[in-house]
Amino acid sequence: CVFLFFFSLQVLNEKKLQEVDSLWKEFETPEKANKIVKLKHFEKFQDTTEALAASTALVEGKLSKNLKKILKKIVAKDAHEQLAVADAKLGGVIKDKLNLSCIHSPMVTELMRGIRSQIEGLITGLPSREMAAMCLGLAHSLSRYKLKFSPDKVDTMIIQAISLLDDLDKELNNYIMRCREWYGWHFPELGKIITDNLTYCKCVRKVGDRSNFASSDVSDILPEEIEEDVKAAAEISMGTEVSEEDINNIIHLCDQVIEISEYRTQLYDYLKNRMMAIAPNLTVMVGELVGARLIAHAGSLLNLAKHPASTVQLLGAEKALFRALKTKRDTPKFGLIYHASLVGQSNTKNKGKISRMLAAKTALTIRYDALGENTSAEMGAENRLKVETRLRLLEERGIRRISGTGKALAKTDKYQNKSEVKVFDPSGDSTLPVVSKKRKIQEVEEQDTEVAVKAKKFKAETK
Repeated sequence: CVFLFFFSLQVLNEKKLQEVDSLWKEFETPEKANKIVKLKHFEKFQDTTEALAASTALVEGKLSKNLKKILKKIVAKDAHEQLAVADAKLGGVIKDKLNLSCIHSPMVTELMRGIRSQIEGLITGLPSREMAAMCLGLAHSLSRYKLKFSPDKVDTMIIQAISLLDDLDKELNNYIMRCREWYGWHFPELGKIITDNLTYCKCVRKVGDRSNFASSDVSDILPEEIEEDVKAAAEISMGTEVSEEDINNIIHLCDQVIEISEYRTQLYDYLKNRMMAIAPNLTVMVGELVGARLIAHAGSLLNLAKHPASTVQLLGAEKALFRALKTKRDTPKFGLIYHASLVGQSNTKNKGKISRMLAAKTALTIRYDALGENTSAEMGAENRLKVETRLRLLEERGIRRISGTGKALAKTDKYQNKSEVKVFDPSGDSTLPVVSKKRKIQEVEEQDTEVAVKAKKFKAETK
């Protein structure tokens, strides 16, 4: 067992252990428990870190160095006795490495439960308050390890930030649509004149009722030409009259839209800085938004680094992929990576090729960011330059081979001008089948003989 120490107990009465169902009765009090087991060995850890290492090793079914030393001492003294273990996997490891006989059964499970309930009585000299504090501290450390939680693991911040950014976009769209529709009953012409949503809300918040446009100065929000159009439209507007309470509610909604828009801008800057700190090469390749969505879809940067390039290319298009496999149709060529700027620059014909090459280079940059020690973005810049060069060649329909690094310019063959004078072939104009001269002469002779024979027959008949 592990708390902030290792300890081993020796069973005194093995007969009572055979009755598994009633074994709990033997551990009702510390006195009864001391009649069943007694303390055999006690080993204290130096600090919580050492205790955590030993605990995690036991959880994963591994043999730690401290436990190995203790078991070697036990083997030297009591090699003939069996060792009761709560984990069968750990028992197999102990048996293989130390050649020590181990036992694991329901009886051992009940015995361990009884020992835990009476641990304070079996190990004397430890106050209950200190024991509880040690158990709590070790439990927190072990739970943190199991959850793989660490303050340095900031890719979880990226996942939360991109999810919140998407939610804010949806909420902003709903709020703006409601604001335009609501104020449109009062001043419908304003929506056609001002197309920018944020400017629309700022203008409505500042002016309120459309009758105030004539006396209000909105030059800090609108350009001079648009301001004149708005004032002219306000005088001849076809909208209905609304109460002051309605205007106040619309203004309050505009305040919400402006606040959320400002927070969205702040959140986007935060996400951009985080991405450049955590995955600079990935950010250079596909941009901070696409990179953050890839990380969020995979769960973490390390999980994303484990994916091959083909999976990175199709992340986000799983439904389309399995639908295509099921219906035996063409599989998709891209998923989330479709929104990268390099794929967007290419034409429809080359999108598949560029997305495949971009996914291959992106997979390399992800692994470099996740597992490499260098935090520079040089590798991402080099790979992006290679993809851009490839894209340029595809767009120009040139068949060239890219060699060397991305920094070096693509080498091209020397151009040589070869002038050829082509002569027009008139034979291509004729639609009649081509017949050789020999065949023509033979056909003419045959026709002449046939005509002569027919003429003789005709003369004979007339006579």
